[in-house]
Amino acid sequence: MTIREAQQAVDQWIKTYGVRYFSELTNMAVLTEEVGELARVIARTYGDQSFKEGEKSNLGEEMADVLWVLLCLANQTGVDLTEELKKSIEKKTNRDGLRHINNPKLKA
Repeated sequence: MTIREAQQAVDQWIKTYGVRYFSELTNMAVLTEEVGELARVIARTYGDQSFKEGEKSNLGEEMADVLWVLLCLANQTGVDLTEELKKSIEKKTNRDGLRHINNPKLKA
């Protein structure tokens, strides 16, 4: 599935099952909540925290939840994430093309 197809799939789901998009402000709050849930799993999986009894590592599920809400926000604000990601990669390449390669802190 491409990013564009993902945006379309989310839009179709919202129109079929979701009644309508939540407001942009609500979705921003939901995105923040989902990022927090992802952070919790990462802290427990790769950091110093341990899982509480009954918790499990659902890293992929939490990442997908973040992506879902981001796709919703893109759809409702008219952002084509495919095009924006292309521009972001180009910007980072132009700005950081040699920066990381020449960073002694990143050399093994």
